Amino acid sequence: MPALDDFADVYEAMIDWPKRLANEGPFFRQLFQRCGAGRVTDVACGTGHHAAMFHSWGLSVEGSDLSQPMLHRARAAWGESQTLRWTLRGFDQPIGPPGSIDAAVCIGNSLALAPDAATAHQALRQMLTAVRPGGVAVVQVVNLWSIPDGPCLWQKTTRKTLPQGESLILKGVHRCSGRGFVELAVIRLADTSLRCQGVPFLGLEQGDLESAARDCGAAEVNFFGGYQGEAYEEHRSGDLIIVAQKS
Repeated sequence: MPALDDFADVYEAMIDWPKRLANEGPFFRQLFQRCGAGRVTDVACGTGHHAAMFHSWGLSVEGSDLSQPMLHRARAAWGESQTLRWTLRGFDQPIGPPGSIDAAVCIGNSLALAPDAATAHQALRQMLTAVRPGGVAVVQVVNLWSIPDGPCLWQKTTRKTLPQGESLILKGVHRCSGRGFVELAVIRLADTSLRCQGVPFLGLEQGDLESAARDCGAAEVNFFGGYQGEAYEEHRSGDLIIVAQKS
C-alpha cells in the first residue's frame, strides 16, 4: 500500500489492535477450523497484526504486501521463520502454485485500495486459484453504499504519541458517487503543524464479487455485514465480507 507509507505511523497508532483482533478473531478461527486450514495467506497484510494472530494459532502463514515499509514493520514486530513469512507482492501477481494453500484473506478494506475494479477482481481470482479444493477466500471491505453521498463524516478523534511528537489524529470518510475517501488530519500539538491525506477507495459490488468468485471455481459464496455473522444489507451494513469456498 504505497499510498499509505507516509502515514503508516498514524494508521498504526489510530487502531486499537487488541480490541479489533478480539472482535475479528473468532470469525476467522471458526472459519479456519471448519475448512481445516493449516496454511494461510494474508494478502495486503500491512503491518502484519492479523497474520501474526493466525500464526499464534499454530498455522503456517504468509503475509504479503506491495509496500516494502509495511513489510519491514511486520518483520520488526513479529519476526520471520519457516512458518511465518513476509513477501513483497501486488494484487495481480500469483500467490503460489495452484491449490497450495488452505485459506487466503484480504481484509481491512485493503482490496478496495486496488486501482480499479478489474484489478480487485483479478486479486480475488489469484486468491481462489491458490486455494485448494474445499479451502476458502475471504475479503472484507468497507461497504461504500452505507455512507451518504456528500460531506465528510468524521468518525474518530484520538490523541497519540507519534515519532513526530504528541499529536491529535482525526479520521473521517466520505463518498462521492461510486468512490470513497478516507481522510486523515494529524495536528502536532507542539507547534500545531498539520499533515493531511485523502486515500480513495473503490465501491465494490456484491454481485460483481460473487461473479468473480464463481468464475474461478467457488462453489459456495456467502456475504456478511460484519464479523458477528450478520446478514449483509447493501444500504445499512458497515462491512461487506465475502467468504468464497472453492469446489
